[in-house]
Amino acid sequence: MRRILLHVLFTLLASDAVLAEQPSTRRVLYVTHSAGFKHDVLPLSEKILAEVGRAHGFDVTTTGDASTITAKSLEPYSAVVFYTTGELPMSDEQKSAFMAWIRSGRGFIGIHSATDTFYKWAEYGEMIGGYFDEHPWNRRVTMKVEDHDHPSTKHLGATWSLADEIYQFKNYSRADKRVLLSLDVSSVDLNVKGVKRADRDFANAWYKSWGSGRVFYTALGHRPEVWQDPAYQQHLAGGITWAMGAK
Repeated sequence: MRRILLHVLFTLLASDAVLAEQPSTRRVLYVTHSAGFKHDVLPLSEKILAEVGRAHGFDVTTTGDASTITAKSLEPYSAVVFYTTGELPMSDEQKSAFMAWIRSGRGFIGIHSATDTFYKWAEYGEMIGGYFDEHPWNRRVTMKVEDHDHPSTKHLGATWSLADEIYQFKNYSRADKRVLLSLDVSSVDLNVKGVKRADRDFANAWYKSWGSGRVFYTALGHRPEVWQDPAYQQHLAGGITWAMGAK
């Protein structure tokens, strides 16, 4: 009997040791608060992002209320994803805690209209890397893949053809970021209404550091068919896992 009990105890201890060695599933907070224009694709995006998370080893919690973001509520998460618009209802204390949280080594991911958010909060614009400045095109375009080594783009070829709403940006510079995708201007009409960038630099995805944290942004994701595209899903999965610090 003593031998049996010792065997059981050893088995339990060994099981605990194995579980302790296994990394816990990382958690991601997906914020879809629309304080401005509300995108029709948001419900579909919530469903698909949860599926992407399950396939790539992270859990996704969704909230439509940015006012719940506090230092305490952020503790369980490795990254926060914004698909938002407008001036979200966050106090100065909440904003400060959010920036400190990212700088401490966490991840921030912005999707599409995350750059159409917090125009009155300059630090947010600096963190994400630019602000929305109209979308001159909503059609099939060609994106040039400028970085083939990043997890968000390594599955793509030299170019990526897709139909989506294409942003241009203000308060944007390449100096503080690495551009992943940029519009191939030969695939669009540069004389359409709303084109503002004389330098023809229409970046549409990038990554950068923010303190010890990591920031990934993709302007793509307006249309439902983009979210349903496996190439886009892998684009997001790679960006999110990178932002969480995965190699």
